Amino acid sequence: MNYLNNLNVFKRRRNTSSTDSSSAVSSPASPATIDAAGTSAGAAGNEAGKPRRKKTKKKKGRKRTISVVPISEVTEASLELWRTLPPKIRHDPSMVSFQQVELEHARLHGDCHEDSFPEIQGLEEDDGEEDEDDEEEEEEDEEYENEFITINVTNEEGQAKEIGHVKEKKEIPKPHVHHLAGHYIGNITPPKHDDINDTGQTNLDEDHPFRKYSKIICLFITWLLIMSFMVVKDEKMVEPKHLSISPSKTKAYILPHLPQSTRIKVTLEGTFLSEPYSNITEHYLEVYLQMLSSTLEGNSSDIYSSSSAKNISESWYIPIVHPYLFDSAPIVKEQRLFDIIDSNYEQLHQTNGGLVRLMIRSNIQASMPIAIRYDQSPVNRDVGVIYAAFVLIFLYVLIIWEIVHRTFAAVIASTLAISILAALNDRPTMEDIIGWIDVETILLLFSMMILVAILAETGIFDYLSVYIYKITNGKIWSLIHCLCLCTVLISSFLDNVTTVLLMAPITIRLCEVMDMNPVPILMAITVHANIGGTTTPVGDPPNIIITSNQYILKHGVTFLTFTAHMLVGVIIVVITTNIHLRIIYKNINHLRMHEPKELKELRRNIKVWERAAGKIPPYSKDANIVRETLMKKVKLLRHQYKKKMTKGTVPEDIYRSTLEELQREHPIKNRPLLIKSGVVCVFIVSLFFLESIPELRRLSSGWAALLGVVLLLIISDKNDMDAVLSRVEWPTLLFFAAMFTLMEAVERMGLIDWIGHATETIILSVSEDLRLAVAIVIILWISALTSAFVDSIPVTAMMVKIVVALSEKAYLGLPLQPMVWALAFGPCLGGNGTLVGASANVICAGIAEQHGYRFSFMDYFKLGFPIMLVSVLVTTGYLIMAHVVFAWH
Repeated sequence: MNYLNNLNVFKRRRNTSSTDSSSAVSSPASPATIDAAGTSAGAAGNEAGKPRRKKTKKKKGRKRTISVVPISEVTEASLELWRTLPPKIRHDPSMVSFQQVELEHARLHGDCHEDSFPEIQGLEEDDGEEDEDDEEEEEEDEEYENEFITINVTNEEGQAKEIGHVKEKKEIPKPHVHHLAGHYIGNITPPKHDDINDTGQTNLDEDHPFRKYSKIICLFITWLLIMSFMVVKDEKMVEPKHLSISPSKTKAYILPHLPQSTRIKVTLEGTFLSEPYSNITEHYLEVYLQMLSSTLEGNSSDIYSSSSAKNISESWYIPIVHPYLFDSAPIVKEQRLFDIIDSNYEQLHQTNGGLVRLMIRSNIQASMPIAIRYDQSPVNRDVGVIYAAFVLIFLYVLIIWEIVHRTFAAVIASTLAISILAALNDRPTMEDIIGWIDVETILLLFSMMILVAILAETGIFDYLSVYIYKITNGKIWSLIHCLCLCTVLISSFLDNVTTVLLMAPITIRLCEVMDMNPVPILMAITVHANIGGTTTPVGDPPNIIITSNQYILKHGVTFLTFTAHMLVGVIIVVITTNIHLRIIYKNINHLRMHEPKELKELRRNIKVWERAAGKIPPYSKDANIVRETLMKKVKLLRHQYKKKMTKGTVPEDIYRSTLEELQREHPIKNRPLLIKSGVVCVFIVSLFFLESIPELRRLSSGWAALLGVVLLLIISDKNDMDAVLSRVEWPTLLFFAAMFTLMEAVERMGLIDWIGHATETIILSVSEDLRLAVAIVIILWISALTSAFVDSIPVTAMMVKIVVALSEKAYLGLPLQPMVWALAFGPCLGGNGTLVGASANVICAGIAEQHGYRFSFMDYFKLGFPIMLVSVLVTTGYLIMAHVVFAWH
């Protein structure tokens, strides 16, 4: 049978009857087709008098092709094979060639009614011309498909409402009403996205009994060790001694006890010059140790006549101010660790009546008062470094595997560090421990938390969320980039902690509106807060430490020069980071709270078509024709799935309705309170800027924030302090206090100094022509990697000393400014590496947890550490090009 000839006759007859008939149910210009779900769609179901939507544009010389196999290739054997396929696949538009041949075959044999098969009109093959506008064709394809898709939606009364044209009615359950901003605010918290299984139920991850009891046993053993060390060892009390150094005479101070180790730590306080200014004076104090091997009697003058005295240490020279300035010069503390070689130490303990005395003399013609402290059993730094590393590893094990809450982990680790110091005969006093806590930072965090809590009552965060949602037109990536850019700009002038406190509530509300998972977006804005804080001297605490150093200030590092050099690098890093985020979240569904239904349907259809193609054995040409048709359909579905998967836009109708509802529901709630809060915010920011000017520096950041909050409480007449204080993140404040204690204990064990000495040794080991490049790389990477695991404040304080020392050594030929820029980039960017690398990271995690969203150490590590490595690598290239190649400095 010649199907092709018969089909042409049939088509001419159908076109004629369609034109003449006044009761035609479809027009030739609007061909009926099949919907995506496999339901036959035609014009027979149109409502009377309802106009059909028409395509507005049509390419000249080009006709639409739906079939993937020409009619001429359809054989009788392949038609028989096609008949065995499921109805859903046989009715698909991609099978139109088989449908036409089957329809003609049925009509010629008279075994089919008029409406037994879908009406197929206007489906002709391509004339071969190229499509000059792919985008226009995609729009037409969407119009073409949407024209024939029909869905029956059951309304609240249970009545079916037809919103399209289908032949088979298919009911869809009533959609769940989506509550917009504030959907998860209040007492209802959403389940974590990763904890939701395919059935929509939340998996309850209960601890295994073995894991539970192992954790309890290990923590109990740790507690026993801490208690035993703290009970056995007393606090080390080192009382100061006041001495007067006579002119042209050597003062001998005999230590009452023999040293318990080969090291003696000596601390002096007096009118000394700090190390950067040691080369501008000729007055100095010389300090060294002597050993006496015989018992001496009488007063101290007999000591000088002893012939058995032996110097057992090198001389320590301390620069001092001119005698005329003794009354006005500030008191400076200097300390030194004297090493006694093993032979002298053994001789000292083997000799009966052996003594050690501290010899002090000056070259000025005036008496000089000093205060001296000596520690005859300091921590052995070689052993202390190992213990410090163990404590840090212990802390990160507790946090990474979430054995306990991060606040409790910090408390345990800091207490363990203090007990180890006690075991090393260096137990700090309670006064020392209180002094280790950075009260300024705690005060700043406390004040800003109260400020944000009061601001939240005005509805400003919801209002800003609506505004950002409006200007981004519901596009996910536009929203993310807008939030990140705002974070960078704010963090440039406010510290990154304050920035996160302001931006996190806005981010959470926007993500809830767009049904997105707030966790990755919160981590992204935290990363950008740390990057933005690098820009100016007031943006991050490490920058404040760097720019407050007098030696650095006197060598041309001003507010403007700092900002100019850092701004270029920050722009490059921001661009790189946003590209990195686009690569990581190329699949936009990783940012969504729930996968869209259309994607689930497409994925299901792909499996159906692949399964149908897999059941056809490729043994004959006829079978290959059908198989090839099915695989082309699979390819088309995969392309649609990929396109929709990367589409990050809320549908226009949903966007408009959502925006209107948001604008109605979230206006400014309390305008007078908002105005008062705005005035206080301007006041606090002004004080922050005044703090960066040395001549006007009177209030620290913590005091500025506290005074602003007190002013806001006064003018807003807040009486319910319980409600205000209940919104303070007390676990976060306790975490910071514990971390400050831990970092100081680790520094006392010698870990920070060990890192500093290793850095200096590496820089000094290379040739002069490569020294600047190596210095930039070493300072940048050491400070970045160390700040990722250790708090950036002690790291910066340690590295500043190294940078100044390297710059002072004229024979090295190292300029100061490039090393300063490297040091500024290192701790700020390195803070993005881990959850505990920067204060803003911990603050953001606390805010997220308070809103019902939680991300662990590893969740942040997977995103932050690669971004940190890439940003530091990019910054390395920028600094090398700017200061080694072009010598910008």
